[in-house]
Amino acid sequence: MPFETGLRHIPSRKWGRVWLGPPSFIGIAQMLLGTLALFVSAADTTVFNGRNRELIVTPPRVEATIAVDGVLDEPVWSQAARLVGFSSYFPTDDRPAADATEVRVWYSPTAVFFGVKAFAKASDVRATLAPRDNLGQDDVVGFFLSTFKDGRQAYYFAVNPLGVQQDGVLTEGGNNAGASQGFFGGISGGRELADPSPDFIYKSKGRVTVDGFEVEIEIPFKSIRFQGKATQDWGIHVERVSRGTGAISTWAPAKRNTGSYLSQGGTLKGLHDLHRGLVLDLTPTVTSSVNGTPGLAGRWDYRGGSPSFGGDVRWGMTSDLTLNGTVRPDFSQVEADAGQVQADPRSAIFFDEKRPFFLEGSELFETPNGLVYTRRVVRPVAASKLTGKVAGTSMAGLLAVDDQGASESGAHNPLFGIFRVQRDVGAQSKLGFLYTGRFDDGTANHVLDVDGRLAIDGRTNLDWQLAASSDRRAGQSTTAPLWRALFSRGGQRFSLRYLFDGISDQFITRSGFIGRTGVANVRLINQVTVNGKPGSLVERASFDFSPYWTWRYQDFVHGRESQDQKYHFNGNFRLKGGWSVSAAYLYEFQAFDPDFYGGHALLRPTASGVPDTVAFPGVKRLHNSDGLVSVDTPVLGGFSAHLFGLWGRDVNFFEWSRADIVWITAGVNWRPTDQLRIDGTYALQRYNRHSDGSLVGQTQIPRVKVEYQLTRSLFVRLVGQYRREIQDSLRDDTRTELPVVIRNRATGQYERAVAARSNTLQADALISFQPTPGTLIFAGYGSTRAEEPLLGAGGLARLSDGFFLKVSYLFRVN
Repeated sequence: MPFETGLRHIPSRKWGRVWLGPPSFIGIAQMLLGTLALFVSAADTTVFNGRNRELIVTPPRVEATIAVDGVLDEPVWSQAARLVGFSSYFPTDDRPAADATEVRVWYSPTAVFFGVKAFAKASDVRATLAPRDNLGQDDVVGFFLSTFKDGRQAYYFAVNPLGVQQDGVLTEGGNNAGASQGFFGGISGGRELADPSPDFIYKSKGRVTVDGFEVEIEIPFKSIRFQGKATQDWGIHVERVSRGTGAISTWAPAKRNTGSYLSQGGTLKGLHDLHRGLVLDLTPTVTSSVNGTPGLAGRWDYRGGSPSFGGDVRWGMTSDLTLNGTVRPDFSQVEADAGQVQADPRSAIFFDEKRPFFLEGSELFETPNGLVYTRRVVRPVAASKLTGKVAGTSMAGLLAVDDQGASESGAHNPLFGIFRVQRDVGAQSKLGFLYTGRFDDGTANHVLDVDGRLAIDGRTNLDWQLAASSDRRAGQSTTAPLWRALFSRGGQRFSLRYLFDGISDQFITRSGFIGRTGVANVRLINQVTVNGKPGSLVERASFDFSPYWTWRYQDFVHGRESQDQKYHFNGNFRLKGGWSVSAAYLYEFQAFDPDFYGGHALLRPTASGVPDTVAFPGVKRLHNSDGLVSVDTPVLGGFSAHLFGLWGRDVNFFEWSRADIVWITAGVNWRPTDQLRIDGTYALQRYNRHSDGSLVGQTQIPRVKVEYQLTRSLFVRLVGQYRREIQDSLRDDTRTELPVVIRNRATGQYERAVAARSNTLQADALISFQPTPGTLIFAGYGSTRAEEPLLGAGGLARLSDGFFLKVSYLFRVN
């Protein structure tokens, strides 16, 4: 029988039996010995119980090395500090964790080592031979290492029960400050999201056992930055995710509705004599591609094939400063970006950066708004970057020379300069400055920014930002402001997040990404949270009311009426067994946007028979009323699924009239074996005119990804994505019913918005071998086909295809 401690499934052999039967001299002696053993264990200075807030850990420094094989059998593990007493963090916090976890930690002169013993029923453990950073269906143990002990940034190292890796960086108060769960305004009430893009070199291996799983991890000091002190303290958080139930537990008791997650962690104290040695990484890269397009007389022409040489270099100048350089970095686009649908066509769609050179140290460039977006550097010829943190001040600088093809004239190389400095202030506050510049053939764009976080108390933060842009082209210069203030306060029962921001219609950044300019917003999110009792059906419920006003920027400046008024009522429920259900009601008013419809007009017949154009009408304010629901399942028998649905009456942006809208996104993840993964997604967005029910616009995007993992480093991937779009002939619905014409930007002439449809099919195949970040072989094929009729009615016409090969090797100089 397991020993009853309030934790589930702790094997009795880990604790020993105390009661042996009827009272006897031997029995009493054994009871006394057992009791004495418990007292000795309680007094063990190598054990640090998180539930007892024993959070200051002094791990031993041992001149030793181990074979990272997932078996904690080396003698050095008996000397390690042991972290026990985990607490529940999600769905409810401040309770003992359901499953016991023990983490052991020690360090050598060159690396820090972690050993994990995670207890659970073997049938409850979720583990697959997944690719790196793809652990969404697996149990995970993650480590947040704040090597500068600033409570603001941390490296994130995570592994599944087989030792497959996931890593990244968590930056509090960065682009994820205000990350939400639920929809259209719900407050997450948890930690901000770690950016999984950066990859670090470390060793890990694990195995599933009858009691749960065990993992060994070795993180070399060469792979990370840390303080330049002889003796130093690091912040640490340890997090365990049990995917079968969706529960999250942490070693340091952490409360969800607080101003900072990292500041609630523990401390690795007294680390001394850490040696990185020479940190010099060289990664030469060879790429080659062959692109095919239709030729004459039905022929298919292929061009390219010549190898292109490039590479990256990384030099650790000191323990806290790193210099990177690159020559012709590869885009690393091994599959097409997943198709997206727009909820509001006035906002641009964002795509993530994927090039390794730009990802390392990217957290040091973050600002509350996306003023640094390195995909603006389209095809860099060369670039260099300096990143690090010294004496509480983080520094990041980037210089890049882009290809002439990215120039407006096609005859010059655009030059980028980006510089970011942030200074820690007090325990949790910070102050930052940013400059970005882009120079291209007589044109210049400059952005200056100052931003910060004011930590008022442990639950209350004020994040703020002021920026200005200057853009010069064709002898004309414009300057304009951007501003933002986010006031947030967390609590066990009541939380709020109030956002005030504005972006001038003249604000231009050619080094950043702003989804929509020319607006000012006020958003007030008020949330009440109720935690269920242990064992109850509803483990956690939150309800929030979020009024939201949007102005055209000039209307806001001059005190005129708001353009949009939205009132969202959301409910999010966490159910027993790992199910999540959300529902919302959206009540909105939206006014005509003359900026968006500036190129629209109506085609009016005349007595002469020559059609004439008249202004597009839009004085009317439209009233919207929508409902939505979302369901997320736990991992059940290798399956997990997500469904989101929105329906109701909303804006028909095609014609600026009312529409009956249906918006569905769904996803299914299936792991039939430890090596095979099948992921499918489907997106549907449909607008029917509310006046007569006719279809005005529809987008459908089914996507399937199949991966087979031959080994931990080698996998094969097939991806297929079909995109179908339909648009009816546009008319001035419910008003004049006249045809809509839209000005062609290239010719300046109005063109009739006639019915149209398009169907495209993208297929990608990839073979990937990546034993470590930097060392890899990618070989792939991509094809795009299109058709005018419906799929299957007239066949698919091949538009383009291509083959590509990438080989790189990381030389780590010792």
